[in-house]
Amino acid sequence: MSQLRNPVDVLLRRLDPDVPVPSYAHPGDAGVDLVTTEAAELAPGERTVLATGVSIALPDGYAAFVHPRSGLAARCGLALVNAPGTVDAGYRGEIKVIVVNLDPRESVRFEKYDRIAQLVVQQVEKVRFHEVAELPGSARAEGGFGSTGGHAAVDGSTGGNEYASVGRDREGQ
Repeated sequence: MSQLRNPVDVLLRRLDPDVPVPSYAHPGDAGVDLVTTEAAELAPGERTVLATGVSIALPDGYAAFVHPRSGLAARCGLALVNAPGTVDAGYRGEIKVIVVNLDPRESVRFEKYDRIAQLVVQQVEKVRFHEVAELPGSARAEGGFGSTGGHAAVDGSTGGNEYASVGRDREGQ
């Protein structure tokens, strides 16, 4: 049996008086819907920054994360460039969403007040780093980037599992 905790109080300022207060669409949802305050059209491969018309004040020890909406990803090929975007507790500016149209053929159009993303508020831990000469061992060790397999591309059947270096991309190699 799960224990329900009391909701966290978050101060919200509407920068556009007609923007709806973010709310949960269904009981049990993790994120509240964010809308755009501007109409826009994105051609295939194009990206833009969309304003949401809200700013928030989170309590210390919390952060908000801007996540994509799965329906827009599946139907329109819409993604968030820096998903999830992080809203720190000390940030007081307008929440903005960086969207990109990954559909190779169709444009994506936004109307004012269309839902574009969801905001998930979470408690975050403060950490204290302790530098050491070596880290303790683990079963995974240094395995990453597809080291557990399970997909043809990482199992080697499509020509390797190396990832591109940003530096190599800049040099045209």
